[in-house]
Amino acid sequence: MSASDPKQLFVGVDEGDERFQVCPVDEAGTVQEQRSFTCDGKGIEEAVTWLKSSGAERIAIAIESPRGPLVAAFLEAGFEVYSLNPKQLDRFRDRFSVAGSKDDRLDARVLADSLRTDPRAFRRVNAEPGWLVRMRQVSRMEDELKQEHRRSANRLRAVLHEYHVELLALLPAADEPWFWDLVALAPTPALGARLRPRRVERLLTEHRIRRLGAQDVIERLRRPPVPALPGVVEAGSAHALMLVPRLHLLTQQLTQCQSQIQKMLDELAAQQAPDETSEHRDVRILRSLPGAGRYVVATMLAEAFWALQQRDYRLLRALCAAAPVTEQSGRYRLVRMRYACNRRLRNAVHHWAWNASLVDPHFGRLYKDMRARGLTHARALRGVADRLLNVTAAVLKAGTRYDPSLRAAA
Repeated sequence: MSASDPKQLFVGVDEGDERFQVCPVDEAGTVQEQRSFTCDGKGIEEAVTWLKSSGAERIAIAIESPRGPLVAAFLEAGFEVYSLNPKQLDRFRDRFSVAGSKDDRLDARVLADSLRTDPRAFRRVNAEPGWLVRMRQVSRMEDELKQEHRRSANRLRAVLHEYHVELLALLPAADEPWFWDLVALAPTPALGARLRPRRVERLLTEHRIRRLGAQDVIERLRRPPVPALPGVVEAGSAHALMLVPRLHLLTQQLTQCQSQIQKMLDELAAQQAPDETSEHRDVRILRSLPGAGRYVVATMLAEAFWALQQRDYRLLRALCAAAPVTEQSGRYRLVRMRYACNRRLRNAVHHWAWNASLVDPHFGRLYKDMRARGLTHARALRGVADRLLNVTAAVLKAGTRYDPSLRAAA
């Protein structure tokens, strides 16, 4: 490090899989020295010690990812940490190399110098409470389990469609536990034709299926099977029997994950908030909003916690893709959907808007009015979501739960 001991030090950190590059820059933009450290406890400790030895009164770290062991170590050391979107970093990189070159040393320098000259483009990273980290992890795990559950059910449907369409006609989606147990009992058309009515009736009773009777299932399974080439039935049945236990396991894990999220929300809502800005009161307010169930509240807390804390309506609508993007030049003008957003928030708010339009008369009228104006279903839901986010910011600022009677009185 330079012997001048600068008062302010802007540090760019380019993180890799095995090593991370550190580039300190002083107030004038002069690179002090670049070093590379290993991505383990020893390397991170060496980097923190090296930066502290600079003697700078203020050390600001610029990094792409807003979380991870590096961010935790820098925050614990008392450094200011700022994150930057990778797309913005790519634009800042053009200042240093118009040829499009890219390496770890250059990226670290670009991060440091950009934080020095354009701090408004960065977002300050603060230490997150432990419950928020757990909520985000479990909430994202729920989405992953849902996607894997859907993929496995689609695989089972595709396999059965090749040789056992009679069984698939009972449940085209192939996504319910009773159907998986029926596949385990009758993985081939020959076994399905020999299945006894009492066994089918017992299976339907265990799963509380009333829309189908045992005789309906037996008649369907005893129909002539579709023609299949040699080996197709054997291979397909083996594949289906491997997918059945996987689907049962995914269903069990998904149920446990959802129960854990519900328990965390109940615990947060039950705690008494000692101050007016406590996140525990925010949980109770969010749960009072129309159509906001467990999935919506957990996703909003996990992905938009700091926007909720700031009560920033514009930031919320941008994160959730409710704010449109306008492109205008001369006579040309185009308003399109925002794609630069948090996808989990976008999906959650989409379902939230649809639920709110079904359970709340006011938002139901908003949706019908937008549809009557010729807007598509998705566009109308984005409009309802925009109103919901506006109401969310308002009730959070007021510190009161949502009361539909106040809107009716107004």
